[in-house]
Amino acid sequence: MASHDQSCKAGEAKGQAQEKTDQVADTMKEKTQAAKDKASEMAESAKGRTHEAKDQTGNTLSEKTGATKEKASETTQSTKDKASAAAKAAKEKASEMAESGREAEQAGKEKTGGILQKTGEQMKDLAQGAADAVKHTFGMTDTSEDANAGTKRGN
Repeated sequence: MASHDQSCKAGEAKGQAQEKTDQVADTMKEKTQAAKDKASEMAESAKGRTHEAKDQTGNTLSEKTGATKEKASETTQSTKDKASAAAKAAKEKASEMAESGREAEQAGKEKTGGILQKTGEQMKDLAQGAADAVKHTFGMTDTSEDANAGTKRGN
């Protein structure tokens, strides 16, 4: 019964770890998408400003567009790097949590096995004591067994 409860608890811990991992992954996906959207908006805004500047100053569009593209590319790459690092960290954390759950489950199994063995030995000793008492009551024991039993009981 205790082993079943511990197995259930270990399963719950594993499920909670998986749920947390999924939540972290979803959050990272949302943040990555938001960063991509922001980079896209920044690029569009810069592009719009570039067109206005060309009309006002007569500068060539290709020079400003190149700088804008480079900036957008740098921003996008930075966002991708951060998202990748965050996803890797979330995966490592989930792996650690799963390993911790497995260790807790193993410890619970070992503890349960010890308790069951000790209980079994106690029940065996109790049954032997009851059998000896019944034999003694009905006079079914040898005198030599009575002497040995008395010696054992005295210790």
